[in-house]
Amino acid sequence: MADGVLSPGVNLEAFSQAIAAIQALRSSVTRVFDCLKDGMRNKETLEGREKGFVSAFQESLHSVSRDLGELERLSNLVGKPSENHPLHNSGLLSLDPVQDKTPLYSQLLQAYKWSNKLQYHAGLASGLLNQQSLKRSANQMGVSAKRRPKAQPTTLVLPPQYVDDVISRIDRMFPEMSIQLSRPNGTSAMLLVTLGKVLKVIVVMRSLFIDRTIVKGYNENVYTEDGKLDIWSKSNYQVFQKVTDHATTALLHYQLPQMPDVVVRSFMTWLRSYIKLFQAPCQRCGKFLQEGLPPTWRDFRTLEAFHDTCRQ
Repeated sequence: MADGVLSPGVNLEAFSQAIAAIQALRSSVTRVFDCLKDGMRNKETLEGREKGFVSAFQESLHSVSRDLGELERLSNLVGKPSENHPLHNSGLLSLDPVQDKTPLYSQLLQAYKWSNKLQYHAGLASGLLNQQSLKRSANQMGVSAKRRPKAQPTTLVLPPQYVDDVISRIDRMFPEMSIQLSRPNGTSAMLLVTLGKVLKVIVVMRSLFIDRTIVKGYNENVYTEDGKLDIWSKSNYQVFQKVTDHATTALLHYQLPQMPDVVVRSFMTWLRSYIKLFQAPCQRCGKFLQEGLPPTWRDFRTLEAFHDTCRQ
């Protein structure tokens, strides 16, 4: 086939010739191995057998070299595939012979379809929200400034005395739980909650909103060298690290900005359920230990104990 300027895309004629060249190359390589396998035969003298073997082996190698050169020449004529595929070169992943072991292409297509759906629904939601925003603005324009309701006072800043009263009432609700309140950095409160002889919890608060919790063992040190509560270092035990993660999840679950005292009381009620951390079995599998850990998860409604894997 004469060399020439190829149009964009794949040259099908060169592609078919390249396939034939691959087959010829495989046949040449097979003959090389057949020559090595058969060895020196059909000659009476040793010298004749050696010359015949070397001659046949050289001829087979020359055939491999010739077929390989032809394949390289045709590969340059095949051309590059078109870039019009929506996933570009990722379509080549579908040619993977071990598709059942590494289904990358099918997973990529699924993610691509999911992304398109997400973009479509996000556009619809954005349009609806913009319409609602315009309606609110139009309604507010017709109301005079005198008749507009006054803004409700923010609950982010509450008197320290009110915070102390709420914490004191919660402390009296649970006899097995003791709460020590301190304010080392101004008006923000920090709580050291001791739950029986099971664990200790450091609660960092901003007014009546809980910002951070760190759970440690009952015998672990919760103070820094200068005598302040250590709000940064985590527990040395994996079980209390798990409980810390679950407590952070509980903070996201118990959210009621209009009634922060209810949030704190609900969180402390949930935290109190860990009084039997090492005594309550899992409600799903009935076991006390799984992978060396007790049930560290507590349901937010029923307060029942579950292993981290059993709650799914």
